[in-house]
Amino acid sequence: MELPPEGKLLRIFIGESDKYEGKPLYEWIVIKAKEHGLAGATAIRGLMGFGANSRIHTSKILRLSLDLPIIVEIVDTQEKIKGFLAILENVVKEGLITLEKADIHLYKSGNQDK
Repeated sequence: MELPPEGKLLRIFIGESDKYEGKPLYEWIVIKAKEHGLAGATAIRGLMGFGANSRIHTSKILRLSLDLPIIVEIVDTQEKIKGFLAILENVVKEGLITLEKADIHLYKSGNQDK
């Protein structure tokens, strides 16, 4: 798969305890991104953060949170990202979704034929 030099970066900010269809929401998003043929997706667990409700979530031992911030990042073409975004709008009940321009410099698999 090749990507054009100009793509989009979709970022989904959610909580670790958010669920959809019985599984963690971040896991559901990554699996659905793969099923929809997107170039790639990564779920990142945050150490600390807060969102619209202004509650601090942290991994500090004295205030151990079971709902740490999760960011899912997906990069692909504008068309594919926009299509996937329509799915997410019905699934993400609480959080933040951003869309940015992404300059794609390299995208390749390690097992390419020589």
